Amino acid sequence: MSVKAVTAPSEVNADDFHALEEKVYRTIELLKSAREAKAAAERDAARLRAQLEEREEQSETLRSENIALRKEREEVRGRIEKMLKQIEALTNDDSGR
Repeated sequence: MSVKAVTAPSEVNADDFHALEEKVYRTIELLKSAREAKAAAERDAARLRAQLEEREEQSETLRSENIALRKEREEVRGRIEKMLKQIEALTNDDSGR
């Protein structure tokens, strides 16, 4: 017949328990801080994504306006050159008389 020996749980020193308790509370506070920092970072990232999208839209608008203005400038240049040729032709006709 075997007899199992029952061992009493080792007594935990009150100071050890208190130190462990403090570590658990610090860990909880660190976790809370990390979650708050993560939430703040996610808000910042969302705000920055929105700003980036807005800047990209503005950039595209400016690019389109720039293209339109260049076309308009070329059209005006062509019209002015045409007028200058007509003036030159009139001037040459008058000086040739």
